Amino acid sequence: MLATMKWMPLGISKINVITLAKIAITAAALSHIGYFIAGIFLGYLGANPVEVITHAMGEWALHFLLITLSITPLRRHFHWNALMRLRRFLGLWSFFYLSLHFFVFIFFDHFFNLASILEDIIDRPYIAVGFIAFILMVPLAITSFKKLQRWLGKRWIVLHRTVYLVAILGIVHYWWLVKADILWPLVYGLILVILLADRLYWKYKKR
Repeated sequence: MLATMKWMPLGISKINVITLAKIAITAAALSHIGYFIAGIFLGYLGANPVEVITHAMGEWALHFLLITLSITPLRRHFHWNALMRLRRFLGLWSFFYLSLHFFVFIFFDHFFNLASILEDIIDRPYIAVGFIAFILMVPLAITSFKKLQRWLGKRWIVLHRTVYLVAILGIVHYWWLVKADILWPLVYGLILVILLADRLYWKYKKR
């Protein structure tokens, strides 16, 4: 039944549904960011607002990344082909949140002091892992546009497979950060294992 679901309920076209989805996602993300910006001025983020904001931005970067990785499995299993129009959009939102996460770290924690940033990266393994994930995410975001995809050809496919490594590093970063309270890192890790298993299943099926 799900496999035959149509994307045009009440006469709404596929394009309009995807457009509405993008608007809703953007509104939710901007509202989420606005909540934390307001919290800085209104003081409802607690005694350490920088830590709260840093964690929130990192968590939502991971949320968007895992949702992005879920698009292809959903298309394959349920034939929701229109979802593919959301994949790049969601991936860029993940990168945007990751950039905010990194910006809060280098600005509010270190005030752009390069020596202090490097010292923190060297001394704290979870920061080093997170930094590597951010660096790997940059070329993925830059090459997510069609012109660059055509220029790269098959190299683009190889490059974008590293998104799974980014997800693994992101979860490890989160796990090492929280230390004792590992419930959510475990949840994210389980989701990623399922997504990776699904990818291996389809790869084996093609043989």
